Amino acid sequence: MFMEKNYPPGFTYADFASQFHAEFYNPKKWVDIFKASGARYIVQVTKHHEGFTSWPSNHSFNWNAMAVGPKRDLVGELAAAVRSNSDLHYGVYHSLFEWFNPLYNMDKAANYTTHVYQQTKSSPELYELVKRYKPDIVWSDGPMGADSNYWKSKEFLSWLYNDSPVKDRVVVNDRWGSETGCKHGGYYTCSDRYNPGTLQKKKWENCMTLDLYSWGYRRRAKINDIIKIEDLIATLVETVSCGGNILINVGPTSSGIIVPIFEERLRQMGQWLTVNGEAIYSSKPWSYQNDTLTPKVWYTSQNTSQGLSKKIVYALVLQWPKDNILVLKSPIASKNTTVSLVGYPGTFPFSRLSNQGISIEIPVISFNQMPCSWAWTFKLTNIVN
Repeated sequence: MFMEKNYPPGFTYADFASQFHAEFYNPKKWVDIFKASGARYIVQVTKHHEGFTSWPSNHSFNWNAMAVGPKRDLVGELAAAVRSNSDLHYGVYHSLFEWFNPLYNMDKAANYTTHVYQQTKSSPELYELVKRYKPDIVWSDGPMGADSNYWKSKEFLSWLYNDSPVKDRVVVNDRWGSETGCKHGGYYTCSDRYNPGTLQKKKWENCMTLDLYSWGYRRRAKINDIIKIEDLIATLVETVSCGGNILINVGPTSSGIIVPIFEERLRQMGQWLTVNGEAIYSSKPWSYQNDTLTPKVWYTSQNTSQGLSKKIVYALVLQWPKDNILVLKSPIASKNTTVSLVGYPGTFPFSRLSNQGISIEIPVISFNQMPCSWAWTFKLTNIVN
């Protein structure tokens, strides 16, 4: 109905390509935003389910960013900008299937007993991406109803890990066939916005969006449709506490801009990580993921060279404690335990609870001395458990 009301008769999806100009696309600016966010890796959507490749693919005739629209290699430019202007790891997202491709739909109609699309389109694109752009991450998506045998995923991954130019460093996810999600992969993504809230046995990733309702830019998005910074940090904290990484989706405009509200969220997260990063980067899940008594408290830990008895535990508090008293039931303090607020000088007095736990007395902290505005990290040293 929207198309009929706002576009000429007969206007097709393919007609949008000529309107995609990316005239303000500045990869260095994007990298500046990504660095400021505190990210350690990025994953660029090189091809989504509609099949348009953001690089000049030899296997996507007249349906790529060099042939129509921007007339630029959007992938190559960003890969180069990441490597020359940051220490970020560069990854590529690639959709296996394509909504509108007649070759894919032909294989699907044959119950995936034929491999015309896989042999002439999806697999050649993957090899091309890796050879040309040498990504650190290959993020596969869209296996749909076809298993890994149809997609020849085992053959590709064998080449990737043994013979490809990135064989010694590449990392992959788990979306390589209808049967592989949450079962086979370098790390698990399981489902979109996967956030189990409990410790997982396998390394995993929470792939979520700044726009709560879309993986792409929406012209009609309202301010309440964008995740609040408090909720973004809470999701980050919950994810890392349970052993996961977080992959935050940002939808740019067709002109190539990351709009200010998205940029603000990313930069706010970076400000928070500048203060609290020691509880996030290189952290390990602790014995407890969240506190057994006080809600909205999540834990991470760092091992020290002195072993378990010198373990550092971080209590990430999403809601400032009432009356400046923070009760934590999970930690067992030793005689050498100290408590401090990351980003604030000095240590805080605390008392032990019966059986297990501590009660922390937080001094009155003036507004301009508060290390951050949204969530706070209490550092506990020499914790026994």
